[in-house]
Formats: sequence, structure tokens, C-alpha cells
Amino acid sequence: MKTKDMLSVADLSAAETEKIIAQALKMKRGTAPQLLSGKILALMFEKPSLRTRVSFEVAVHQLGGYCFYLSPDEVGLGKREPVSDVARVLSRYVHGIIARTFSHEALQMLARYSTVPVINALSDEEHPCQALADILTIHEKKGKLKGLNLAYIGDGNNVANSLLLAAVNTGVNFRIAAPPGYVVKDEILQKAKGLAVNSGSQILLTEKPEEAVNDADVVYTDVWTSMGQEAEAEKRRKDFARYQVDARLLSLAKKDVIFMHPLPAHHGEEVAVGLLDSTYSVVFDQAENRLHLQKALLAEMFGRVGRTR
Repeated sequence: MKTKDMLSVADLSAAETEKIIAQALKMKRGTAPQLLSGKILALMFEKPSLRTRVSFEVAVHQLGGYCFYLSPDEVGLGKREPVSDVARVLSRYVHGIIARTFSHEALQMLARYSTVPVINALSDEEHPCQALADILTIHEKKGKLKGLNLAYIGDGNNVANSLLLAAVNTGVNFRIAAPPGYVVKDEILQKAKGLAVNSGSQILLTEKPEEAVNDADVVYTDVWTSMGQEAEAEKRRKDFARYQVDARLLSLAKKDVIFMHPLPAHHGEEVAVGLLDSTYSVVFDQAENRLHLQKALLAEMFGRVGRTR
């Protein structure tokens, strides 16, 4: 890997991503090797979590390691104690830090001062573990990645940022339909365009959901209002009113299209009521694959890393 940390999907090369996906599929079919035996990892979360926390805890245990959870009140990252001090103290106790933060800058500072690997379990800029599990799910369902068309409908948030990078890094064409003012960050877009030069992926930005899903292999959406944006909820519902994914929109995609959502879902908003239970949906397979992808990622990062404390 380019650095000791995994803060962004772009920290992995295409070859490394493909290796981790192959390892995840292998682990899903069989037992997990005890590659984390003797390793201790800290889960430091500033935000609530279901899938991320549980999947990481289970993954660490299945690989033979031990982890513990640090809540916002216990750490007070950057408030009760400077981020740099937290990083240097934890580095003396554990072999790695899995961090879920509000600020991507805080995550970067944590990695800068930590002497042990740091994994981004979600920040306001990226959600790389989710995106990698999504790519794993697409590969599992479609049998390939290169040349597929992925249509993302909705807010250009942290999930969209990471999914864009993961898609173009593995040869998937990425289309995003979002209202004005809600597109992915330009910094992320420029980084994705650089990756696309090597992979041959095509990127399309549009305001029209119908244009994005035309001939799509995968249709993906996420909540219109993320954690920390609750004050904007009513405005966002109005701005995204025509961006709901429903059976009509999916009918414009390929006949064997799959529908994806990272959860939690707001039924009746970004996704039509009942769609998660339709034959299009692979949402719960997608959620399960968080576990398998993260086992493979942990094995890659920590299986050969280590200091004995």
C-alpha cells in the first residue's frame, strides 16, 4: 500500500483492490485464517454505527484478534484531548486504529501522529470500506467489473465520493445524477479522472436520473440527509424530490440490473417503499459483504504488521 493507513479508496492501487476482493470472496466461502492472533485494535467512533461497528468487531474476532470500542464521550477527540495526543497514546497500546470521525481532517491528523495503521471507518469526505464492499458485491453478482455501468442517484456525499473512486479504479463506468449544488467534491472528481485514465472508465455527471440509469448494470442510492445535516432535511427533501429510485426508474436500466443501498434507508424518500425487498435488490447481501471485505482488508494490513506490546 502507498501508506501505512487506509483513509481513502485511492490509497489502494487497482491491483491491491482486486487482491483484497479476491481474498474477501475466498474468506466468504471458507474459514478465516487467524492472521490477527495477538493483535489488538481500537474502534474509535464519533458517530453512531450498526453495520460498521458490528462488522469490524466480528471481523477482528474471526481473524483471531481482539478489539475494543471507544465512544465519543470516552475520547472527546479534539475537545477533551488533542487529536495528536490521542494518536500517540493509542499507538503505545494497540496495533491499529479503526476510526469513524465527523471531520476528515481529524482523521488525517490521527494518521499523521499515529505510528500504527489507521483505517477510515467513515468521515465527512469518504467511506472507503463501504465502497470496497460495494465493489465486492458487484463483482460477486455480475462476475466482472470492467466495463459495467454504475448509476448513482442522489447526494454527492462521502459514500458517493468513495464509490466513484472505487469504481473507476477497477474499470467500472460511473454516472451520478444529482441536483445542482449536490455533486461530488471537485477534488474527488479530479482524482477520479486521473484513475480513469489508467482504467479506461468513463465518468458522467448529470442532473437527470433517467440519463444516468439508461443501460445501467447497477443502480445505487443513499440517504438525502446524512448524519450532521438534520437541519437541512426539509430543504433536501424538496431538492431531491425527483431523485427517488423506484420501479419506473429501474425499468430504464438493463433487465438484469441490481439495486444497491448502503443503509440505513429512508423508505419513501430516496428509495420507494418495498424496493429493498424486490428481486432487483442486493442490499442485504451488500451489508453482509462489509464483514468479508473488512476481514480481507484487515488481513492485508495487519496480518503481517505488528509490534508486540
